[in-house]
Amino acid sequence: MDDQTRIELEAAAFRGLVKHLQKRTDAQNIDIMNLAGFCRNCLSKWYKAEADVRGVDISDEEAREAIYGMPYAEWKQNHQAKASEEQMQKFEETKPLHAEISGHN
Repeated sequence: MDDQTRIELEAAAFRGLVKHLQKRTDAQNIDIMNLAGFCRNCLSKWYKAEADVRGVDISDEEAREAIYGMPYAEWKQNHQAKASEEQMQKFEETKPLHAEISGHN
């Protein structure tokens, strides 16, 4: 497979993941983070970091909106539930497994 085809396939897979996460507003970031070690916020941070490397000027909020499909504040208001004590405890226990760019560790 040539590099351009690989890049196109990777980009399509990323867009599919983002679209799925936008559809699954019931999947809370804390639950995804506790299970997989990354969440929508991590994806937006990876997105922003790659933009920075390439000299593309986007804000943190613009990166989050690219992932959430709406302003982050709107998503939080409409879809984010308060984390339970159990969720926060698991979050702390799983910190060593969280994505390094997540900002959580």
